[in-house]
Amino acid sequence: MSSIDTWLLNPAFHDYLAILKGARNGFIYGVKVRFPHAVVMSVLFGRGNWITRLRAILRATKEHAFSLAKFVSLYKTILLLQRKVNGGKERGCDTFIAGLIGGYVTFGDRSAVNEQIVLYVVSRVLASFLPRARTNNPTSSVLTAEAIVRPIPPDARYFSVFAALSWGAVMWLFKHRGETIQPGMFNSMTYLYRDSEIWTNLRTLLWYNK
Repeated sequence: MSSIDTWLLNPAFHDYLAILKGARNGFIYGVKVRFPHAVVMSVLFGRGNWITRLRAILRATKEHAFSLAKFVSLYKTILLLQRKVNGGKERGCDTFIAGLIGGYVTFGDRSAVNEQIVLYVVSRVLASFLPRARTNNPTSSVLTAEAIVRPIPPDARYFSVFAALSWGAVMWLFKHRGETIQPGMFNSMTYLYRDSEIWTNLRTLLWYNK
């Protein structure tokens, strides 16, 4: 084993290197998630020439990637500081505090990308309150080790109600309070539900939207 490998695997440096690795993974994940989404949205709803659209794609991808890298590294740093203050022990509230501060610093400034990320997180938080499906998996009981946690899908009955309420609410908002809907979703819904009501010939019916 080389001296570099020995240094990298030294437990004394693990928490600090984990911050660096977290920033790296946040950046890569942000690129993977945002780039294809930005390309599709630019093709469907983009304005201007292709150079303008390409710049918008790269700008959104850069913002998403750096935001996630910033949040992950900040979150891990705050967790580490809290552990050090508390004698190396992690309290139950530490993750909430780290997420609270990291979320405010990283995503507190309103932008289209930040709004989409926050709304994505909010939807997952709300969905987490749905009762879980019954399972024989022993991990559904009291968990004592983080390594054995496995996601359990929502109970199908409650999810059906959740889906119905969600779609009923968003369609009502689109019809009566469209200005309150997130712009990306508003554009998608306009394309699906309003543009599909308009055509002038066979070409605009089957091939070209307008």
